Amino acid sequence: MSTAAAFQGILNYLPFGLKLPDLVAILAAAATFAAVLATLLSLRVGHPFERRLKSIRQRQADLRSQMLEPRRRAKARRRSTSAMHQLVQRLNLLRSKHATEAQLLLARAGFRSQDAMVRYLFFRLILPTIFGLAVAIDAYWVPIVAIPDAFRAVASFGGVLLGFYAPPLYLKNTTDKRYKEITRAMPDGLDLMVICAGAGLSLDGSLQRVARELGKTWPALAEEFTLTAVELTFLPDRKQALTNLIQRVELATMRSVVSTLQQTEKFGTPLVQSLRVLAAEFRDQRMMKAEEKAARLSVLLTLPMIGFIMPALFIVLLGPAALNVMDMMHNH
Repeated sequence: MSTAAAFQGILNYLPFGLKLPDLVAILAAAATFAAVLATLLSLRVGHPFERRLKSIRQRQADLRSQMLEPRRRAKARRRSTSAMHQLVQRLNLLRSKHATEAQLLLARAGFRSQDAMVRYLFFRLILPTIFGLAVAIDAYWVPIVAIPDAFRAVASFGGVLLGFYAPPLYLKNTTDKRYKEITRAMPDGLDLMVICAGAGLSLDGSLQRVARELGKTWPALAEEFTLTAVELTFLPDRKQALTNLIQRVELATMRSVVSTLQQTEKFGTPLVQSLRVLAAEFRDQRMMKAEEKAARLSVLLTLPMIGFIMPALFIVLLGPAALNVMDMMHNH
């Protein structure tokens, strides 16, 4: 189609009495008006008081939403926990022997609230049924994962066992990670305690100051030191606070620290020198563990090298010879 034909087609759709030059003039005027309006809007300067008031209102709305969001989440958690609490309380699980053991396990993992206890007991009760039903449904009704007919009952029983042992395994893994963090943080914590004790602070004051300084870098150790400092302040027997620390953190390094603190409390031995020796010892232990891991790398890399590198090397070296042998046998 030519340009003249295209113009003629556009003219056919124009209203009566409107020609093509008129349309071009109208479009040019509209574009000019839009450009002038955009320029005026961009150059328009509002009143400073209005801008300030608008920014303050926006900031108030943001702060209000930030303050209300944790409350909404806490309210939703309380609603979900209330149903769990009713079931757990109806079955009288909070007064059972498992509740006492679970409280110690949760404290070692860093969960100290009553809601954590309720959730743990609830999932310990309900997960075997859920996992067992899920495996049974998969085995007998909706086969998502293929399970042989002879192993359906065994798989269902395995699902029940998995649901029963899943919460303790989760707590054990969380506790192990927490203990590793505390072990790495112990030399830094002892160095700060040496500084605080050398400055004349008491034991509970030193623990509080160290916990304040380590709150962002090593939160697990800071939490334990804070709780121990509070117990040292309020418990009638100071030895019980240190004993509780050993029960919450079952580590050889923590036992050494607690025994040193107890010896200092009992016999009045100098705390600074003892803590300095312990900090140096813990740093040496951490360095020895790092060297041990580095020494094990050569042994650990042997199996991947044999499994992945050696076959490719054999193919490169023996492949051409094997092909030559095959060609010779084919020719004969």
